[in-house]
Amino acid sequence: MAARAETQRIGRLERSALTGVLVREVVNFTSYWKASTFSSTVEPTIYLLAFGFGFGSLVSRVGGFPYVEFVGTGTVATAVLFSSAFPAMFGTFVKYKFQRTYDAILAAPVDTEELVTGEAIWIATRAGVYGCVPMIVAIFFGLDVSWGMLLVPLIGWLAGLGWACFGIMIAGFASSFENFNYVVSAVLTPLFLLAGTFFPLSTLPRWAQILGEVNPLHQCVQLVRDAVFLNLSWVDLLRAGYLALFALVLWRIAIHAMERKLID
Repeated sequence: MAARAETQRIGRLERSALTGVLVREVVNFTSYWKASTFSSTVEPTIYLLAFGFGFGSLVSRVGGFPYVEFVGTGTVATAVLFSSAFPAMFGTFVKYKFQRTYDAILAAPVDTEELVTGEAIWIATRAGVYGCVPMIVAIFFGLDVSWGMLLVPLIGWLAGLGWACFGIMIAGFASSFENFNYVVSAVLTPLFLLAGTFFPLSTLPRWAQILGEVNPLHQCVQLVRDAVFLNLSWVDLLRAGYLALFALVLWRIAIHAMERKLID
């Protein structure tokens, strides 16, 4: 009987295991959703208001759009980043290093691949919702409503999935909280500035434009703008594919990193 039960539990990414991880996250989220929502949405909204009306008073239009609309669509990607990479890094590290939450989960019929996948899906779902907040705020300041806005949560989810896996990967390789300072300063901040959120990449030197074009955050910005302004083309399929590939690669690396930490 034992051997028979064991053969029944060989499948990868079993739905029951993923559901268990997701249900636990949803239930746990009800205890801190106010603080999480506040921190993940207020800062991008402040960027929108500060840049949109600060620089907007000096520069009326950028890229053919009113500046507040240009920034309002760009800060969607900022909200996605803040609500995916950072919670994934710090939350994952705390759960396996101090709370030992993952040890308890892995004691159930859940493996590391299912654990990482469930965590990433949940964080990406939150990021897809939180990413819409700056766009909604921008509507009250003149951004025209369009059917393309319905695609924004999906774009945010796809980008958030990649950044969630990025954060889990970093947490898996980190040995202390201090290690996150290098990642935030040397990786996330430059990518944030080279995303085309506050100014077009065409205004930058050629080398900076090349770095910006391979930046997943920039792909998210462009996808959101094209969707909201109804400028979608076949190029956006390539952008979506790029984000999907980014998520896939980081997902596998994140699983490897967490297996090093959790599996003796």
